[in-house]
Amino acid sequence: MVSAALRDPGLSGALRADWPAEWAVSPGLTAYDAAVAVMERRAGAIRAGEAAELVWLLEHPPLYTSGTSARATDLLSPDRFPVFKSARGGQYTYHGPGQRVAYVMLDLDRRGRDVRAFVHGLEEWLIRTLGEFGVKGERRAGRVGVWVDRTTPGGATREDKIAAIGVRIRRWVSFHGLALNIEPDLSHFSGITPCGVSDPGLGVTSLVDLGLPVTMDDADAALRTAFEGIFGPTTDVAAPA
Repeated sequence: MVSAALRDPGLSGALRADWPAEWAVSPGLTAYDAAVAVMERRAGAIRAGEAAELVWLLEHPPLYTSGTSARATDLLSPDRFPVFKSARGGQYTYHGPGQRVAYVMLDLDRRGRDVRAFVHGLEEWLIRTLGEFGVKGERRAGRVGVWVDRTTPGGATREDKIAAIGVRIRRWVSFHGLALNIEPDLSHFSGITPCGVSDPGLGVTSLVDLGLPVTMDDADAALRTAFEGIFGPTTDVAAPA
């Protein structure tokens, strides 16, 4: 069964489900190729009706991924970290310690078959999570992800990206997901043009960079509360092996 429509007009009410999605958190660092293999298997099992939906939180060692729209010229330091081709949408992005990655495997066939509403829901999930720490996350037309306005009175315009979104949908099951910067090494982003955005006045930030002493556990709790407010209940499970 699907609950009543959400209040946000940009969200489809069918995104919210009454059944619980499984919620798993992996300790330490998870290899990227191993995570992709898990997602591929799980997405297939969800489509076959053999597994429940899963939201999987983890951290990766330092690496770059290139999405389906990546341009070779945006990889500025090809020898700095391992580079993985990814089936997700988007361009180049960085993953590393201090960044919370959330891989989201949901059955969109049961949640309304509305890709635009799903992406809007992921953005709203991040915006509400940031709001738990007093940060105003914002969407920007033509730019994927969630941004923070850091323009000072009388100063030049400055906006920093604090979270990235890159998803793939196969047979109406989603995988890949989003990355929220808690306390990564921001210098690691200099090896790429993040998500193809190189305009002056645009950069990358994190919660700790904004002066907020947020821990990964703090972020996880806020992420879960915000997710349940949009997509419905969750239940704890062990992290994928």
